[in-house]
Amino acid sequence: MKGHDILRVTAKALIPLIFLFGLYVQFHGDFGPGGGFQAGVIFAAAIILYALIFGLDEAKAVVPPRVLEVIAALGVLLYAGVGVVTMIKGGTFLAYNALDPAHPTHGQHLGILLVELGVGLTVTAVMCAIFFAFAERGRRT
Repeated sequence: MKGHDILRVTAKALIPLIFLFGLYVQFHGDFGPGGGFQAGVIFAAAIILYALIFGLDEAKAVVPPRVLEVIAALGVLLYAGVGVVTMIKGGTFLAYNALDPAHPTHGQHLGILLVELGVGLTVTAVMCAIFFAFAERGRRT
């Protein structure tokens, strides 16, 4: 988008604010509306906006597809890892109380926070990978 200076400047101002709002939604999700899925979509929307304004190649330089694959896998591993740890500690899968038996409320808070973080990472990476795949379809010859 050469020559669209207003869009470029506006995007440069908005993208950090979109990321900041995504962080708020991510870490406020266990206290109110929001959480990992919503935050993941917000983060992906910021990256997709960047790709639409500055170009697909520029976005892939900032967030390479290989990095997206690793982030998606790490998000799933974090989610599943919390469940496995709760089972090792004597609970059932994702029984957060087992994370801190002395203080079950603390264990629940920690478990929800980690699981939602895993969901957010996975959703962000998968949404961006899907966008990159669709945006690149017409470019391949």
